[in-house]
Amino acid sequence: MMNIDFPELKNDTIIRAAFGEKTSYVPVWVMRQAGRYLPEFREFRQHHSFFDICETPELACEATMLPIRRYPSLDASIIFSDILVIPKALGMDVQMVEGVGPVVEALETPSQIKTKVHTDNNIDTELDYVYKAITLTRHTLEGKVPLIGFAGGPFTLMSYMIEGQGSKTMSKVKRWFYQNPIESHQLLEILTQSIITFLVGQVKAGAQMLQVFESHAGYLGSKQFDEFCLPYLNRISCAVRDKLREQNLNDVPMVLFAKGAHYALDKMCDTTSHQYNVIGLDWTIDADRAKTASKGRITLQGNLDPCALYADQDDLDYLVEQMIQEFGTERYIANLGHGIYPDVKWENVSTFVNAVHKYSKKLINK
Repeated sequence: MMNIDFPELKNDTIIRAAFGEKTSYVPVWVMRQAGRYLPEFREFRQHHSFFDICETPELACEATMLPIRRYPSLDASIIFSDILVIPKALGMDVQMVEGVGPVVEALETPSQIKTKVHTDNNIDTELDYVYKAITLTRHTLEGKVPLIGFAGGPFTLMSYMIEGQGSKTMSKVKRWFYQNPIESHQLLEILTQSIITFLVGQVKAGAQMLQVFESHAGYLGSKQFDEFCLPYLNRISCAVRDKLREQNLNDVPMVLFAKGAHYALDKMCDTTSHQYNVIGLDWTIDADRAKTASKGRITLQGNLDPCALYADQDDLDYLVEQMIQEFGTERYIANLGHGIYPDVKWENVSTFVNAVHKYSKKLINK
């Protein structure tokens, strides 16, 4: 079982919602809730580099706690880390470049998989700093809210490893799919196994919920998603469940967020092929369409346009009210449809969180 010394969880609303149980209000958290929109995080970053924070458990814990302290109504925390810790653990050089974002020493040819991707590296050893950060944060939270662990999806990690950084077309990685499908599957297999190990390790360390970020899914068409993305995502959820059972670890809810994969919504909501409890939605997906696809079998998460946080507070309050009315209050977790932008006013995040609680309680108590 998990560490019995962890403080008792006081607010399990998001866990219950993820498992499909009725709750007294709609739970809410925000992707990138620890970020540059917070004055205290900007100050924090003045003294520490991005990956220093990720790789130092005490710093990662502190970054994780910043939004929890500012917004006591949040229903979850998410460990401060990055999806590219797995490529780093596999021996790839990854740097966070100011004004550019993550930059990876890219694979230029399939033959470099053997020389640049160190499959003999022990993922648990390489990423022990994440596990230590999770354990420390669980204690620091004192049971206030659950702690979410996460990993990048295989295609998204592969795209960074081949493109070298963000891309408007993903033409380099997609070229691999057309020219080198066998090697593409080999790399996706390596990443999938690493992700499974990493997610299980996070639960062992104290993560109470898991999210897989397949952030670049929108660059794929339906056929490529079916061949190079969905099977690996499904394997991750099933294998993580199996390993948790084998090791007598607590079951935790799992979330799949495949940004831009509206074309695959029905497949992602098909619970016969995977064991995700929650499907995260980006802001382009209509609530009715998502509810039809989910058929009441799976919890939905999302999906306010992150740019809605630029609206004045009265308009934002109204937009949240609309969202709650459209999604309803059962099998639903409120969030943005992607990560929060760094120039958003921090006060508007408070408006968003409080409005979710206010209008969902109003709807439930009608």
